[in-house]
Amino acid sequence: MSLDRCAQQPVIAADGFVLRPLRQADTGLISFYAGDQRVAAMTRSIPHPLPPGASDALVARANAPDRSEDIWALDGLGAGGAEVMGLISLDRVDRGRSEIGYWVAPAFWNTGVARRAVQALIGANPHGCEALFAQVFQDNPASARVLTNCGFQYLGDAETFSVARGANVPTWTYSRKLA
Repeated sequence: MSLDRCAQQPVIAADGFVLRPLRQADTGLISFYAGDQRVAAMTRSIPHPLPPGASDALVARANAPDRSEDIWALDGLGAGGAEVMGLISLDRVDRGRSEIGYWVAPAFWNTGVARRAVQALIGANPHGCEALFAQVFQDNPASARVLTNCGFQYLGDAETFSVARGANVPTWTYSRKLA
């Protein structure tokens, strides 16, 4: 991966908050929210219980100059909200294609935060993608609604391993063309 493609990660304005690169000061809130079993169980990669240092490692990986994935905090501090309401990421999976992933802290569920974050990332298209992909667990219809409300189209069923669950979990796969 060329360093110039990954070195800069933009701050992206969303409706009522910004998407900004992770910083070391975020580790406490990331640990608090990602340590919640309800959050971890809806992701592929967050273990439960969350081991010590996991959030520090995430922030370090998110700021590595040779990363393939960009990760943003949903930061509402400038609008009088919480400093970290969740995370959203874009992982480069192929030329012109990235996979979007996100989680939102339970305190912000059912508030439209996830939808607004996904819409902001689509609008900014920081990877210059032709298409975005996403997978959600089939027992998480709220995340599926976020994607369909943001113009993603259902592609099919699959399954993927969830670290928190210690098992393969059925998923729905979605895509959205951008260019």
